[in-house]
Amino acid sequence: MRTTTHPRRRGRRTRSGTRPSGRLPAAVLLGAALVLAGCSADSGDSGADAAGGKAAAPGAEAGRQGAAGSAAARSGGAAGPGASKPAPSSVVRTASLTVRVKNMTEALDTARTAARDAGGFVGDENTRRDEDGSRHSEIVLRVPTEKYDEVLGELEGTGELLRRNSKAEDVTDQVVDVDSRVKSQRASVARVRKLMDRATELSDVVSLESELGNREADLEALLAQQASLKDRVGLATVTLTLSEKTAAARKTAAAEDDPGFLDALAGGWGVFLAVLRWIALVVGALLPFLVVFALGAVVWRRFLRPRLPRRPAPATSPAAPGTLPSAPPARDGKS
Repeated sequence: MRTTTHPRRRGRRTRSGTRPSGRLPAAVLLGAALVLAGCSADSGDSGADAAGGKAAAPGAEAGRQGAAGSAAARSGGAAGPGASKPAPSSVVRTASLTVRVKNMTEALDTARTAARDAGGFVGDENTRRDEDGSRHSEIVLRVPTEKYDEVLGELEGTGELLRRNSKAEDVTDQVVDVDSRVKSQRASVARVRKLMDRATELSDVVSLESELGNREADLEALLAQQASLKDRVGLATVTLTLSEKTAAARKTAAAEDDPGFLDALAGGWGVFLAVLRWIALVVGALLPFLVVFALGAVVWRRFLRPRLPRRPAPATSPAAPGTLPSAPPARDGKS
């Protein structure tokens, strides 16, 4: 009996031990099917919101990756190993000069030569002439930042400096921000292109092409802003205004400066009015004292003087009675 039972138990154990090996692939396949069904349901829902198909799912995935990449680039810029190194300062320099010159042509040639020798160039230039013959010119120079002070010194030496205004603007934060955004936007465009390479359905390709076009447009705008900042930082802007008076204009100004009869009359009238004004000021200053003195004189004559004792008049000796004054002796004409 014992010999007959053991083979049956062993056979059952063997069959029971081999059953899990057949069920394991089925469980894996079932789980994969559930995952695929869930992914297809998610992509179907998102596609129904965007374009009625599965085309929106790759676009949404690209959008999420782009946003994550942009956020990672911005946060990584502050926490990455390169954040410990301070960024070089970026300064935009501008200046405006107003100079009076004797020869406009020579001054313009000097300004152009100074810009070219410094490695820059001449931008806008505008020249006009007034009715009296004097000329005015405005020229814009772009010179390297390291030659900025040297060029300003040469321009000031072209004539008499009337006005100078210089300005320095620190744009380091803008440069760092734009560089970071360009880097993250390039990574985002690269991710969308990778998704396009893996896309198999037409709806996915159309959605990704639209997303790629938008991101490339944003990247081009950022690159233009980056180039503008680089140009403003690398090249300083100097606006030079030159003014020149010709010989005729100088003669006219000299003739206008010479005094004439009307000028003398106007000057004399001005002096006369000035004298009257000063006299009025003096009278106004003395008037209070004159009023006080006048009141004092009235009080003295009317009240104080009559009360003072009068001195007796000196007595005269009367003439003796019966005596007449003797007449002087008559003189003889012969004597």
